Amino acid sequence: MNPPGPALATHTEHIDADSFREQFTRIEEAIHQVIVGMDGIVRGCLVGLIAGGNVLLEGVPGLGKTLLVKSIADAIHLDFARIQFTPDLMPADITGTKLVSADASGRKQFQLHRGPIFHQIILADEVNRATPKTQSAMLEAMQERQVTILGETHSLPEPFFVVATQNPLEMDGTYPLPEAQLDRFMLKLRVDFPGLEELRQILDRTTTESTPTIQPVCDGSTLLAMGRLARQVLVKQDIQDYAIRLVLSSHSDNAEATDEVRRFVRYGASPRGAQSLLLAARIRALLEGRHNVAASDIAAVALPVLRHRLILNFEGEAEGVSTDSIISSLVATLSP
Repeated sequence: MNPPGPALATHTEHIDADSFREQFTRIEEAIHQVIVGMDGIVRGCLVGLIAGGNVLLEGVPGLGKTLLVKSIADAIHLDFARIQFTPDLMPADITGTKLVSADASGRKQFQLHRGPIFHQIILADEVNRATPKTQSAMLEAMQERQVTILGETHSLPEPFFVVATQNPLEMDGTYPLPEAQLDRFMLKLRVDFPGLEELRQILDRTTTESTPTIQPVCDGSTLLAMGRLARQVLVKQDIQDYAIRLVLSSHSDNAEATDEVRRFVRYGASPRGAQSLLLAARIRALLEGRHNVAASDIAAVALPVLRHRLILNFEGEAEGVSTDSIISSLVATLSP
């Protein structure tokens, strides 16, 4: 029998900087009752969730990505739905559709049958196994928090959070995600293979009679309050300009672009990338115990925010250039 969990934090609690850090730590600790390691991945997912963004997880199958997303939903007491993306998945399988039904008197009418997108946390599992047409069905939901079904618009619940898992593109049966969809992910996180000690802990937790479970430690209202507080963190003009310059310098025609950018990058980051930089940096500042964003916060979140927003040209792809190395070079070159 599991011991009783901690008291559930609700929206009636006052959220200030100290309680923000305390609540964030409680969520992390709850998730790590099930998830071994992946500290940066867990934190990145929570940053995206609090900021109101979406997260793309990339890694080979079997690394616990699905369990991670389910654990986040359990810790925050949110509705969870998993959508398994396959080549034959259709847009209506995600959003739902209207079907003809008859009432008690026999009168027929259209009735909405909601798809799995009408949950608070959506796991789009192996999203790059579906065709581009089906992938595009997620665009409106991820950006506008609504879906349109047969000309009628329906709002999605709050908070609403999409975590998509993606297999490396060189694996069989995968399709590259459209640039428009990639840009709607606030962060792209790479899930690495566990080490010896982590793998030992995974086996201890999953191959014995006792299986750990998660007790919820907060609700969606608390999470929304944390997001509102994060948006109040001060960003001075010079720090905002640093984030803007970092985005602009990812374009090959910019004066501050590095030689790598000019040679290997076809398209740089979008204005949405600058927005994501500031939102993620605000949350990091709070977690670091500061009430204002520093240049170090911008630099720390640059890789997960920008790595999927840089589109390489043919030469960059042919030479196997990593967007991470290009962004790291930009961060090292630009000064606030």
